[in-house]
Amino acid sequence: MQKNIILSVFLLFVSFGYSQTALQRFISHPALKHASVGVSVVDMTTGRPVVLSDADQSLTPASVLKLITTATALETLGENYRYKTDVALDAADPSRILVIGSGDPTLGSEAFDDHPNAFFTTVADALRKVLPPGREYSLYVVDNLFGYNGISPEWTWIDMGNYYAAGAYGISIFDNSYKLFFNTTDMNRCPQILRTEPDMKNLTFQNALTLNTTGRDNGYIYGIPFSNERALRGDIPAGRKEFSIKGDIPDPGLMLGETLADYLSRAGLKIGKVETARVDYLSKNCNADTSDRTRIGKVLCTHVSRPLKDIIREVNVESNNHYAEHLIRTLGRKRKSDIYDDALEAGVTVVGDYWKSKGITTSSLQMHDGSGLAPQNAVSPQFLTDLLVFMNTRSETASVFFQSLPKAGQEGTLRSFLKDTRLSGKVAAKSGSIGGVQCYAGYLTDGNKKYAFTVMVNKFNGTRPQVREAIEQFLLGL
Repeated sequence: MQKNIILSVFLLFVSFGYSQTALQRFISHPALKHASVGVSVVDMTTGRPVVLSDADQSLTPASVLKLITTATALETLGENYRYKTDVALDAADPSRILVIGSGDPTLGSEAFDDHPNAFFTTVADALRKVLPPGREYSLYVVDNLFGYNGISPEWTWIDMGNYYAAGAYGISIFDNSYKLFFNTTDMNRCPQILRTEPDMKNLTFQNALTLNTTGRDNGYIYGIPFSNERALRGDIPAGRKEFSIKGDIPDPGLMLGETLADYLSRAGLKIGKVETARVDYLSKNCNADTSDRTRIGKVLCTHVSRPLKDIIREVNVESNNHYAEHLIRTLGRKRKSDIYDDALEAGVTVVGDYWKSKGITTSSLQMHDGSGLAPQNAVSPQFLTDLLVFMNTRSETASVFFQSLPKAGQEGTLRSFLKDTRLSGKVAAKSGSIGGVQCYAGYLTDGNKKYAFTVMVNKFNGTRPQVREAIEQFLLGL
């Protein structure tokens, strides 16, 4: 018995020694010479730390922040939560068709195998069967659930207008993004704009794009929400008959309404005016009476989203910013039902309050969005590791959360991370990267080892591939 105890203690010290050596090699890597680095590794079997280095320091997490958003959504909404989009008649005007948004980010989404136009064909078929064809109908899209501040005020100008920074509103369609196609075969002129998919009839483009011979896509679309003016900057590959970049749909509610009107017309219904709730929302904003005057009559059909467990897997595996922004606002609107309360701010409050209630210290957490796109976001490695331990050992949705994370070397944003190493498939984690930031947080399971880990690097001086390789070598050395 005594020999077993001595052996266990010996192995503990050997393991600790190896981990500390791996840590020292990591933090002394030349690519991290001027960086801020935080590390927290916890043995989930014993609950004890294996490696700690500046674990309480608040650092920019980038998309690792999505772990917080998705974990909170799972815990508070449940894995089987579904968004519902109702199509109904106005109780006061039976010729007015209402589309009532619930914040569903998956309508027409490319993320799943569903046909992107399935919502429109289903609604058109349902309405064709129940509405008299002889009269003219108007469409009113109720997209005001989250208000119209669809982007974080802390997002940078370089992001706004691009698909990965699309606004989050009560209605989303086609991931709130479009493709802009070019012909780049003529090196002596700007890339020639061919078309958009879907057709963005009202958008105008100021084209200052140039061509490169590197084959890299450095093209950006700049613009603010609800504006039809877009500026094109940067450079894209030459020599292509068709090349596309992606931008955000400036007014998703109107896009959905106009597309639905087209489908209903083809189904034999006469559609006149198409409006969204935005004008009414803004006109009431400064009035004392902020009650919703839309009266919902007979519901004609309801579209139901996939369950939340599928949505959060898309968020974590593919690092889907748009879905994450809808989730944080959904949490906020569940807390504060008034559509004039800021849904994003309310969602951030929900997150902080929830983890405080679970005994996790939240003083390091500063959230400005749900996706991690804002550079001002901050959190400590310790908080993230505490959350990971909780989700694995105390959450009723532990398995769903774990399965939502991409496996290293195999899928999603971790497809090339730790590939062809002994940890391929043994690490399930979320990555995060924006300018000067590279982070990983998740679970490492290797034989008897079962760790929750967070590695955060800010303001590194080396290249991103060098930093990624340094993090890989640290994890392999645990």
